[in-house]
Amino acid sequence: MAFCIHTNYHVEPLEQPSAAQFSAWVSTALRCARKRSGEVCIALVDANEGRALNRQYREKDYATNVLSFPAELPRGVRSNLLGDLVLCAPVVADEALAQHKSRTDHYAHLCVHGTLHLLGYDHLDADAAETMESMEIRILAKLGIADPYAEF
Repeated sequence: MAFCIHTNYHVEPLEQPSAAQFSAWVSTALRCARKRSGEVCIALVDANEGRALNRQYREKDYATNVLSFPAELPRGVRSNLLGDLVLCAPVVADEALAQHKSRTDHYAHLCVHGTLHLLGYDHLDADAAETMESMEIRILAKLGIADPYAEF
């Protein structure tokens, strides 16, 4: 299996997961989803950039924890590029604190969640949400991380 994860820090990398951690989380998600190869680009951004991207692409005027941008390649172009994930560092930190989770575990969850979106999973209806959440729980368990949907 060949996976390639590129990590770009648009914020100070202090207290942020390492590129190796992001790589492990994405690779585990891809393997569990039976994806044989893939390339994912990850960017960590501040609240201003997170808000601007969410406003531009989702018409929501606030910074959100993770945005997924599946690759839209021209017909006939072959590539392992799955897409981009954008994680908003201050939102992730605030949510982890509010949910009594470690910041690293929350990053792992959001990274897995975003990767599943890149693979076409969603949570637009109850059945799709249940499928996606059960996959997240299973993937995170392989990483030694507790169920992120359990009450805290």
